[in-house]
Amino acid sequence: MSGPADDRARSAGPGRLAVVTGASTGIGLELARCLSRDGWTVVAAADEERIHDTARELSAEGRGHVQAVQTDLATREGVDALAREVAGRSETLGAVVLNAGAAAHGRSDEVPLGDDLRVVDLNVRGVVHLLKLLLPDLLAHGWGRVLVTSSVASAAPGPHQATYDASKAFVHTYALAVREELRGTGVTVTSARPGPVDTPFFARAGMLRTRLASSTPKDSPETVARDAYEAMLDGRATLVPGSSLVRVQDTATRLLPDPLRARLLARFTR
Repeated sequence: MSGPADDRARSAGPGRLAVVTGASTGIGLELARCLSRDGWTVVAAADEERIHDTARELSAEGRGHVQAVQTDLATREGVDALAREVAGRSETLGAVVLNAGAAAHGRSDEVPLGDDLRVVDLNVRGVVHLLKLLLPDLLAHGWGRVLVTSSVASAAPGPHQATYDASKAFVHTYALAVREELRGTGVTVTSARPGPVDTPFFARAGMLRTRLASSTPKDSPETVARDAYEAMLDGRATLVPGSSLVRVQDTATRLLPDPLRARLLARFTR
């Protein structure tokens, strides 16, 4: 399969090495697949043992080699380990995909403190830490692409997933701020804001009984990843990947005052 994305990936810059976090399942897996199919060497990171099977699968079907790194990016040691692995590669780093994320579901006074802090450590601190370590390599070569997976949840207060929504608001604004700082360097930062996606996310977050998980239409991770990947290669600032319905809902939601948005969202996330 070839097309505009293939051409851009081959001609846009010198980098042929990509890093993808949260790559064992869902959107991250499909983003790693997009890169591998276009011939990138991919360092695919996740905290699950299955990342090794994922890497073998993608290497077999793609044109680029995929290397698995099993590491916990909610810890300083895990981020440092991934950065060392990237630094030890001979290829030039060209793309950083910051996709790993987690959620904690429940009323804030009932969610264990450790669960909320892990969301902050993975979704926020891990993103900032890894980008700070890898960004100098992109800047040194004058070209690079960074993709951050945020969420349409970044646009509203999120009852029963308060820390998750706040973390996605952080990474969205952080990505756009860093993007502006890097204007003219050849390195761009893209924030993808998908809506509900058919991945293991809801099960892992303990949200399978919510209306958001059980009755809301969901985009496929393949579609979301393809849209986000092409936007990253194009150097776009932000996008809502997937169906037009999600984009319409996102626009409509933004017209409401924050307290009303929170009340409406609570009906789907309780």
